[in-house]
Formats: sequence, C-alpha cells, structure tokens
Amino acid sequence: MASGSVAISPMQNESSVCPGYMHDQPSREAILIYVAVSGSMIPLRVLKSDSIESVKLRIQTYKGFVVKNQRLVCGGRELARSDSLVREYGVTDGNVLHLVLRLSDLQVISVRTSSGKEFTFHVERCRDVGYVKRQIARKKKGLVDLDDQEIICNGELLEDQRLITDICKNNNDAVIHLFVRKTAKIRAKPIDKNYELSIVAPQLNDKRDDEVERESGYSLETKKTLEVPRKPPNRDFFLEPVIINSKIEMPSVLEDLVKSTYQGLARGNYPIRSAEGTGGAYFMMDASGKKYVSVFKPIDEEPMAVNNPRDLPLSVNGEGLKKGTKVGQGALREVAAYIIDHPKKGHRLISGEERGFSGVPPTMLVKCLHGGFNHPDGLTVKIGSLQMFVENYGSCEDMGPGAFPMKEVHKISVLDIRMANADRHAGNILVSKGEDGRTVLIPIDHGYCLPESFEDCTFDWLYWPQAREPYTAETIEYIKSLDADEDIALLKFYGWVLPLECARTLRISTMLLKKGAERGLTPYVIGSIMCRETLTKESVIEEIVQEALDSLLPGTSEAAFMESVSHFMDRRLDKIVK
Repeated sequence: MASGSVAISPMQNESSVCPGYMHDQPSREAILIYVAVSGSMIPLRVLKSDSIESVKLRIQTYKGFVVKNQRLVCGGRELARSDSLVREYGVTDGNVLHLVLRLSDLQVISVRTSSGKEFTFHVERCRDVGYVKRQIARKKKGLVDLDDQEIICNGELLEDQRLITDICKNNNDAVIHLFVRKTAKIRAKPIDKNYELSIVAPQLNDKRDDEVERESGYSLETKKTLEVPRKPPNRDFFLEPVIINSKIEMPSVLEDLVKSTYQGLARGNYPIRSAEGTGGAYFMMDASGKKYVSVFKPIDEEPMAVNNPRDLPLSVNGEGLKKGTKVGQGALREVAAYIIDHPKKGHRLISGEERGFSGVPPTMLVKCLHGGFNHPDGLTVKIGSLQMFVENYGSCEDMGPGAFPMKEVHKISVLDIRMANADRHAGNILVSKGEDGRTVLIPIDHGYCLPESFEDCTFDWLYWPQAREPYTAETIEYIKSLDADEDIALLKFYGWVLPLECARTLRISTMLLKKGAERGLTPYVIGSIMCRETLTKESVIEEIVQEALDSLLPGTSEAAFMESVSHFMDRRLDKIVK
C-alpha cells in the first residue's frame, strides 16, 4: 500500500464529495471529516452510525479506490473492523482519516530512444527506473549496456532508484512517456602503472551509431591516455547482522540470506519499495538482479515512525497502529515470530536450520545502509528485520479459502493464537507450492504479534471452513510441547527481554491454546475466545483476565496471577465443552 501513490486535488465544494447523500438524517448524527491522501484533504460528510465499510464504499464510489485496497487510520489507530461504527472508533467532527492505498495495478510505459526506436510495455508501480532500464536492455533495442542509458521524463533526468509510483504523481496521463538516450562515459583499462581511458561519446543528432560512423568516417570511441592513481571503489551501501549475544551461532540459512542480499547490493541492484503495507518494506534482489532474496523493514519507517514513507502522522504516545504495540518494535516482533516458530522435533537449536511448524520464513535483525531507503534527513544506517523472500503466486486475499488444505490453515491458527496476532488478514498469508507440488501457506508480517493486551486480536482465518475442523493428533501433540516460559527465556537469549505485559500475553495465549486443544476445541472456538465480536465488546479472554485480576490482592506475584487465570479459564472452557 502506498498513500503517496495517487494524486488527488483538494476539493473546493464539500457537497460535491458525496452526491446523493441523505440529508434527512438527524443533524446530530452527521459529522464532517477529512480523508487525507497524497497531501490532499477530501472533505466527507458521514454519520456517526455509519460503518467503516460504508465509509470505504463512499470513497470507492466517488474516487474509485476499491474497498479491499483501502486502509483508514485515525488518531494513530487503524480502523480495521469494517463492521464497526464510526462512533465506536471515536471519530468525531473535524477528524482526519489517513487513507493508505494498496496499488498493485500496472503502469503503461511508452519508450522512445535517441536512435528513433519506440515500444511500450507494462511495469508494476512499485518498480524503479533501474528495473525499467533492465527491461529495455532485455528487449535488445540497441541499449543493452545499462550504463549507457539515461532515462528522461518531461525533460527530467531520472535516477535509477526513482520509483514509478513517484513519477505517476507528476503525470496526469495514463501512460508515462520516457525518452532514452546514450550518455558519454569514461571506461578505464589498466596498462602497466597507468590507466588508459576510453571516452565513449553519446549519439549525435539522434542518429544511430552506424549512421554516424558511416557519415563521418570515424568511430564514436576515441582514446586518450591519462595517468590515474589506483583506488578502490567507494561503497555506498552497508549490511551486517545484529548479534546481541556472542554465544549465538548464526545458522547457515541466515548467513546465506545476508550474503545473497549483500551481493545484490554490491552489484548495484537498488532496493524496491513495496507498494503494500503501511510502513517501509523493501524487496532486495540477488546479484543477478532477476530474483528477490529478502525483504527489509527498517524500524524508523514503521507506521507512525519518524521516517514512515506513507505520510502517516507520528505517534503521539509511542503506541503503534494496533493496541498494545509500540512504534519501533515491529522488527523485534518479526524476528520473535521466527525464533519461537519451533520445528516439530522440538525447540529451534541455536544453530538449527529446520523449518518451523507454522512456516515463518527465516528472519533476523540487521543493520543496512543504502540510498534507496527513505532518508528525508540525510543518509543513515538503518536497523530492521531482514526476512527471506518466499516465491509465491499471490496471497490468500486473491483466492477463496476453500482450496486451502486444512493442515495449512491449522498451522497458521496455532501461530496466531499463541502469539495473539493483532494483524492476521488474508493479505499477509502467501500461497506457495511445496516440493511435492501441494499448496503451502506462508505467514508473513508479524510486527503486531505479542501485544500488551488482547484488544486488537483479529484472525481472518476464523471464518474459513477449515477453522471449524478439530486439530489432528499430530497438531495437538505439537501444541502440548509448547512452553511459554522457555520461549520467553529463548527470546531473552537472542536479545529481546519481553516487557511484563507482552510476556503475560504469551503465557495466557499459550495456556488457552493448550487447554483448548486438550479439550478438542476447534481453531474457530479457541480463536473466538481471543477475538472481540465487536469493537466495544470485550472478548472472553479479556473477561477471564479481568476476573483473575479482580480476585487477587494488589502486589500478588505473577505466578499467583497465572494460577488465577488458569482457574477462571478452566471454568469457561468446561462450560463450552458441555
């Protein structure tokens, strides 16, 4: 998603925003809000009793942004529940709703070269100019050498890292027209202690190379010999893992991940910023420039962080888009999801490489420097999560859930229930193929797991038919092996000391998963205990926690509190079973 992907002119007449709006509604119900996108403010009259879904539908009707591609943020909180009402989120007269759009459509690119050749092709808007250059070279239109190409749009020379979506802002036409010319450059060739420099001239008068040579009688390449001192090339990028504990032995799967990402940067392949999500996420390529190998998410580009590229406001109190999360901790949560996604055989060894039960891709914390990231205040080293890119053919959002294997849905449910995921939707479950050709679901985006409270827990899979089937004996056996206290200690070993509230969440959710599976409850039943039916109605797990708190005296130990939670949880679960 990219809020900066669409240009909208500010509206002068607010009545034109909502043609046909029902004016017979009580005035106390109507409020005027503003939808912010791409630096523009769109006035919009809504009712306090309108659902978030209806607000999105109004935006779709008027501006054409499909509902499923919209995410609305108000007061530092995402309005994630489509069936909840405007008033339930506390939206009042004059509030600003930040609209973040998912733009996955293709952009038409028209190219004309200085040699007179013209052609057209389509490019995803999240691609950069460097990618366009590679596409031109592959078409073998006389500009095979990428270094020869200068890309110009409306008289402006475009840098390789410039995103197509940014170019779209300044082009009202549906087609971006690019002009490509060859540029003069100097090629160095070592001879003894000196260098021989070849000055390669650009094309003259827009004529083809062979035409110029034939008419002038001279080659375009002329040589001059200069003495140039030998000097190693400057490095304008940097990448290395963040190792908190010296006792940790990095598994080869993560070593290879860092190595392949580094090689891609060394070959000049720019990070490609994703058009999805509310924060900065960059696809990193291998040395060939043809394959994604990883995804980097800097902590300073998280939603409402200081360098967020989606124009979201800064968090006023440090809280993230989801209740119980903190801005700047998303990378830690991404890594934590991988660390405690244990293989079936037991806890992940420090040097182990076995795939986890739920299939979270290998993830680690790294430091990275590159000009292709969002640097509004100057180039700086960024810390963030680096996750292995998994080949896929879309997300669960792109297809119906009926085709997903029950086993795959269940493994996702185990992870989400255990980590109290506050942001599990169909768009962050990838659909891939295993070695045997069977469908495999890959869970990604875990920056909102292990929150301090259960308020925003949401699981899209809750309403899939597979969730109403009981867990298999194999899955129940795996659930029995889980130990929250061991996981808390493991995360501490890796450098993240869980805050008391987050550690409590992990203990309670793991307890619920184990007790529910032991009683034969389905993922749907267990998940329903964790998720609120409506925005304002507390979930069953929240009621259990409150009952436990009310039963204890102030200053009671954490162990006594967990015993109380266990007691009240047993009572609730036993009633459900009966």
